[in-house]
Amino acid sequence: MLEIIGQKVGMTHIFKNNGNIMPVTVLKLYDNCVIEMKNEENKAHNTLSIAFDKLENAKKLSKSVVGFFNKKNLPIHRIIHNSKIKKDSSFASGDSIAFDKIFKEGSLISVRGTTIGKGFAGVMKRWNFRGLEASHGVSISHRSHGSTGQRQDPGKTFRGKKMAGHLGVDNITTKNLEIVFFDQEKKVVMIKGCVPGKSGSDVIIKLNNY
Repeated sequence: MLEIIGQKVGMTHIFKNNGNIMPVTVLKLYDNCVIEMKNEENKAHNTLSIAFDKLENAKKLSKSVVGFFNKKNLPIHRIIHNSKIKKDSSFASGDSIAFDKIFKEGSLISVRGTTIGKGFAGVMKRWNFRGLEASHGVSISHRSHGSTGQRQDPGKTFRGKKMAGHLGVDNITTKNLEIVFFDQEKKVVMIKGCVPGKSGSDVIIKLNNY
């Protein structure tokens, strides 16, 4: 499964031929460079190391990372990511993955990102609880979660109980997203629907056919 790093630009909408509106997410693809491909003899796949987001200023990275690229005589990139690919795939160090060959309109992909952090949230926002009654004896606890456990038996709160807590900042993968538009020159992909993460954050695009 080949994985490409991109940036979530934001959401917009386009009009279809029948006049209906389709919500789409715009993704910006980074420049990439293949670092190396490891042949895994005891596994059903190979490991491909790819660098993304080319940088002109080497001061933005640590000296160890810059020395790694200089040792391999490759341009400096901001991100290094490993992905599993099929055995019959052939890549060499310094190659660049052609986006026009892997991104086609109508094909399905998966996108993984980090959801927006929303801090400490109550059960109504975090788990969609309906809350307690608005009257009839309920006092200053309308949005509380109610009882968290039982009495003497079993006398404890079970692990995984839905309670108030930290909401967001989770790695979420949205599968089977359709590509509705691709621009090779601007390196922009439009995907039907929404993907996890805030605008400007990095996302991982997974292609199942590679």
